[in-house]
Amino acid sequence: MTLARHNVRLPAALEKALRKLAHEQGVTPYAMLQRSVQAGIAAQTMSNTGDSLSRELVAEVASMSARLADLERIVDRTLFTACAAYCYARNAAAGGGKTDDIILGEINRAYDRQRALAEGRS
Repeated sequence: MTLARHNVRLPAALEKALRKLAHEQGVTPYAMLQRSVQAGIAAQTMSNTGDSLSRELVAEVASMSARLADLERIVDRTLFTACAAYCYARNAAAGGGKTDDIILGEINRAYDRQRALAEGRS
């Protein structure tokens, strides 16, 4: 590993804090400065990675939300179609005779009943 040399000028308050921290951890102020620089760079690097990860997660959740809304519309349409098929089949089995308006009313009532059951209402 090649080391680079940097001259660092610290304000008096920061120098005092660095010396106190070094004394508490039992290392030299120079070693404490190295640790502080490494920890600071690591924290800033992880912060950027975290922000990027957060943005990626938010984008993915938004995408999933949109796909879920599409899926809900498809399932809702499928339920309505199944109710319509059931009502028309029941009418045909009973010999017909009902108008489309009457059957449409039955379809809507059947659809509403199934939605209520799916949502936990009875």
